[in-house]
Amino acid sequence: MPQKTLITPVILSGGSGTRLWPLSTPEKPKQFLNLLGPLSMFQLTFQRCADKTIYRDPIIVGSASHARIMKEQIQEVGVTPSALILEPCARNTAPAIALAALAAENPTDLLLIMPSDHMIKNIPAFQKAVQESISIALSRWLVTFGIEPTGPATGYGYIGQGEAIVGSTKSLAAKEFVEKPNQEKAEKMLKDGGYFWNAGIFLFRADSYLAAMEKYSPEMLNACKSAMSDGRTEDGFCYPDPDAFASAPSDSIDYAIMEKAEKIAITPVNPGWSDVGSWDSLFDICDKDLDSNVIFGKAETIDSSNNLIHSHDLEIAVLGVEDLIIVTHKNKVVVLPRGQSQNVKIMAQKLEEKD
Repeated sequence: MPQKTLITPVILSGGSGTRLWPLSTPEKPKQFLNLLGPLSMFQLTFQRCADKTIYRDPIIVGSASHARIMKEQIQEVGVTPSALILEPCARNTAPAIALAALAAENPTDLLLIMPSDHMIKNIPAFQKAVQESISIALSRWLVTFGIEPTGPATGYGYIGQGEAIVGSTKSLAAKEFVEKPNQEKAEKMLKDGGYFWNAGIFLFRADSYLAAMEKYSPEMLNACKSAMSDGRTEDGFCYPDPDAFASAPSDSIDYAIMEKAEKIAITPVNPGWSDVGSWDSLFDICDKDLDSNVIFGKAETIDSSNNLIHSHDLEIAVLGVEDLIIVTHKNKVVVLPRGQSQNVKIMAQKLEEKD
């Protein structure tokens, strides 16, 4: 009986965005926040790869500046990483994934690349899509998971499908990658059909990714190889060489590899996915009360509806208001209309300029 193929999860945790300011900061970005309950999104990511009949111990790639919080949150959920790689500087996803591929136990190991700041509600649907993609990933396809769009979103990249892949029941060849479109283009793609949101989740053999990088981004690959070979391991952390890693071009896996490589596959999936990229998207994915409010913490709402209130520091009371986002954190309070949370970053920058 053939041995079952185990998958090595690769959890990317290097983000430092401020779109969920004032909770999310460079020191404690959104993946480490308890936005939806007792566990952070970083910790929830481990739940997707907890089944030891399917997954090996994970490889984690994160920022050296988050070493302490990563270690604390890993210990809280009892996870034992096979490698915990600390990037000395941010170089985007393509080099981060290269570090993980170079750290894999065997070149033929299957790697499941997962951002640690996304939410997936339907884990069984996600697991099924991963299982359905194993055979083509072993055949050296680079698999991306395409989220079936629920509307003409302009905040996501899209992937267009091509022909069905011989030998696969679900996966399709990727025809094109479309960067974040304007509203008109997004509506047209939805009407035409055959387009999926690009969630940034991938499955491939370590050597398949490194071979594609050697072909399309050799300078990046050489920098990552040097960083790993000249790096050090201490207290359970892998420290790539700072100078070597800093010399790697900064680029995403989409630009550096996926848009150029030949054997790119899409596995469609609808797992209740969100990148939780704004307070508005958090409102969209959360359960509502009878007045369609989403409340975290202490809040009293009177004749008020369709509001998001996130406050664990202060008790909030509102009367007669609709469609607001109210967030408090320590000595900061943010109030803005729903639908405008993409401007939170601007608010944060303006306050920083005053300090």
